[in-house]
Amino acid sequence: MATIKIKQVKSKIGYPVDQKRTLRSLGLNKISQVVEVEDTPSIRGMIQKVHHLVEVVK
Repeated sequence: MATIKIKQVKSKIGYPVDQKRTLRSLGLNKISQVVEVEDTPSIRGMIQKVHHLVEVVK
């Protein structure tokens, strides 16, 4: 299956707990950290929820 690379570009400080947990479940802990995850509808939904904190890297 296809994969997506996601990079955290902004700090999670000051954002709601559910958004912090979403970043954690995506595997992101630090700014500039890049993770590669499978491209599934649930992952897409998580990215949409925290779209202001992450970017999709090509």
